[in-house]
Amino acid sequence: MPEELSVGRGDPAYMAHAYLTKVPVPAIEPFIAAYSPSGGTVVDPFAGSGMTGVAAAMMGRKARLFDISVLGQHIGQNFVNLVDPEQFTKHAEEVVRATRAELGDVYAVDCAFCGRDGTLAKTVWSVVVECPGCKEPVNYYRSMEAAGWRKADMVCGNCHAPVSSRNRRIGEEPVLDSISSQCSTTQLDQAPAISSISIDLKKIDYPRVEITPDRQMYKASALGKSGMTTIASFYSDRNLAVLATLHKYIKNVDDVAIRNKLLFAFTACLTRASKRYQWSRQRPLNAANANYYVAAVFYEWNVYELFFRKITAVLKSDIYVRTARKGHVERSQVSNPDVTYNIGSADRIALDDDSVDYVFTDPPFGSNLFYADMALFQEAWLDGFTDVDQEAVIDRSKEGKRTAERYETLLTSALRECNRILRPGGHVSMVFGNSSGSVWALIQRSIANAGLMIEPDKLVVLNKGQRSVKGLASGFEDVATLDLIITMREADGEVPTTLKAVDRVTVAATIQELANVSPATPSHLYLELLRTGIREGWELDKLDLRDVTTALIADGWDIDSKTGRLSKGDAGEDNGLW
Repeated sequence: MPEELSVGRGDPAYMAHAYLTKVPVPAIEPFIAAYSPSGGTVVDPFAGSGMTGVAAAMMGRKARLFDISVLGQHIGQNFVNLVDPEQFTKHAEEVVRATRAELGDVYAVDCAFCGRDGTLAKTVWSVVVECPGCKEPVNYYRSMEAAGWRKADMVCGNCHAPVSSRNRRIGEEPVLDSISSQCSTTQLDQAPAISSISIDLKKIDYPRVEITPDRQMYKASALGKSGMTTIASFYSDRNLAVLATLHKYIKNVDDVAIRNKLLFAFTACLTRASKRYQWSRQRPLNAANANYYVAAVFYEWNVYELFFRKITAVLKSDIYVRTARKGHVERSQVSNPDVTYNIGSADRIALDDDSVDYVFTDPPFGSNLFYADMALFQEAWLDGFTDVDQEAVIDRSKEGKRTAERYETLLTSALRECNRILRPGGHVSMVFGNSSGSVWALIQRSIANAGLMIEPDKLVVLNKGQRSVKGLASGFEDVATLDLIITMREADGEVPTTLKAVDRVTVAATIQELANVSPATPSHLYLELLRTGIREGWELDKLDLRDVTTALIADGWDIDSKTGRLSKGDAGEDNGLW
């Protein structure tokens, strides 16, 4: 295996449906090829969106997937639910036609340029904030526009007090329509139109699902302050009505495979159809999948347009999977991957001892993300909810019951189960990323206590080409944006190497040596430090990314704002690294 595996996030399967974290298929395929026989069985006990199943199917392997996530199962099953493209497209057109017939043409607008009928592509909305000085309402977008799009210069038009997105939000207003019209080959921007069709939500059967205060993302996204504590509150009345009606007609489709695949395309467009889709003057910024943040200026996108885009993306994904399978299975089996996805905890895998060839998995990264909280957004439209009490995460709040000790116990039990089901000589590969040394030390203990041993020459850095938001803003990032793929085998009676504490002088010298070898990013350097530590038998508990970036700054390193790579500055060269 290579020392580093760099993959993009643009393959057709990756683009078909979003999920909080996904390992792209091209990152999984080399491991399946290396560690499982043709036609063998691959298992993922933390299956998430099911990308391991997609990769296994594309390489002619069988896959057995497990996770507690209802959303994950929905996504993972439908990635390998390869349907007839003509029937799929036909039913997609029919459910949209039925929705339009019931609601009327809610996206119809008059073109301000030619006077003919136009179609709304998207509306830009702005929050209205309360001026901290005179208490008058201020349209955030208009204030920013008046300031020449410089946020630092935004003031109240009445009393000239400074205005920011942190001011109390008291409402929302449409500020701009982008429309398609017969008089132009490109979209036209015009003043927002008031639809002639009224939406009575009392007559619409939409999900009434609350995001309750006990949820970690309720606190992290300040939902109590914003008042957006239901899934429905994240949609405009128009889009909520369209989504609910479209959902109703999808559920009425008789063909189960087609129905499930249509629902797959439907859930794929939910986030973009909501207020979480951020506006930018240059281009849409997409939605933040890891939280419930609603920007001060956001989009209301035409749901039908989003839905048909996803129909196209889903068909491309199916072609991608089928094409790959043709090189591995008989023609009659191309459209029938042997992939199952069951709801179940990773610490109780429902498979026999010594029954599988290989395990590839991507467990939750401690307290980085709270999958069940964010999955509510899609699961509100599905038949069930993830059991949050089973989630393998670490609560951020002190009063949280999901502790680091509990996480370690769950992960150890899951790895022990992987060891149990593996055939003799089998391997487990685990993707993991975190910026805390204490969490990496937890990983070391879990692996050893599960009766597994890390193969130090098979540690691979996974680079998906992403940088953190903080890193883009400041150069130095305290969030690891690369992952380490750790491959293990059964210890089989071998005594694990006793880990040794590492002093700061050794760590400092190692950082300096690694930094001077090649101008990598801080995350690259951190992963190389971890890899060195694992190979040298260090205890990893003191190796935090924050300390590494602090040391780099002290030693005069800087960051290229465009590439994110380290470069040597003039300051601090004699300051030492720690």
